[in-house]
Amino acid sequence: MSLASRVEQSTAFRRTARAGYAVSGLLHVLIGIIALSTAFGVAGRADQTGALRAIASVPAGFVLLWAMVVALLALALWRVANGFTVHETDLRKRWSRRLSEWGQAIGYLAIALLAAGVAVDGRAGGGAEAITAQLLAVPGGVVLIVAVGLAVLGGGIWFIVKGVLRRFLTDLKTPPTRVRPAIEAFGVFGHVAKGLALAVLGILIVVAAVTADPQRAGGLDQAFSALATLPFGAVLIGLVGVGFIAYGVYCGFRTRFANL
Repeated sequence: MSLASRVEQSTAFRRTARAGYAVSGLLHVLIGIIALSTAFGVAGRADQTGALRAIASVPAGFVLLWAMVVALLALALWRVANGFTVHETDLRKRWSRRLSEWGQAIGYLAIALLAAGVAVDGRAGGGAEAITAQLLAVPGGVVLIVAVGLAVLGGGIWFIVKGVLRRFLTDLKTPPTRVRPAIEAFGVFGHVAKGLALAVLGILIVVAAVTADPQRAGGLDQAFSALATLPFGAVLIGLVGVGFIAYGVYCGFRTRFANL
């Protein structure tokens, strides 16, 4: 039996990986709450780092952060293993699913590293602006940043499509009839809201590359700031914030019903 298959079939590992979805849900709820507070004029950083710092500030937050790191790493590794064990006869579909699984693994790994950074010294790196500035200084850096921005924009559009068409239901085992309407409602609203925020973030990254201005890049907090400049910006931020909370609730359902 391959290592990937052993990882997938380990009951203990699956339970730990499921906890990764719970961690993702908690972070999305916190990001949504912080976004809502900014809509009412309360300062806060509405992104993963801001949410992790909020967790670090509570009693026993240090212990909780490291538990989150373990769960997220387990979920990332499970995604990697699942990519290797994809069963598709069509080569194109097989690699499409593999790249999707491995892309999600990278996302969970990135959040795990952020959580570890906050747990170690209360902060997490120099931020997207610093990374963008470093990339702009190297040959081909602009092209790379544009590619990243377009990938994030594409991811945002995919989240919106996935929510509207309810394709997220394929990620779940068939839930009981009594909870399915709630899962669909939270899933649709949550995916669309997160997709909108990611799409704005992707556009900001591309603009930062084209204008050679790293200050235009940023994380989700920068995307929320961009939304604030639009007509009825506070309302938009409020809706997206509620949407992030809805996505967090959906992740809670996914903890129980995910195809693991």
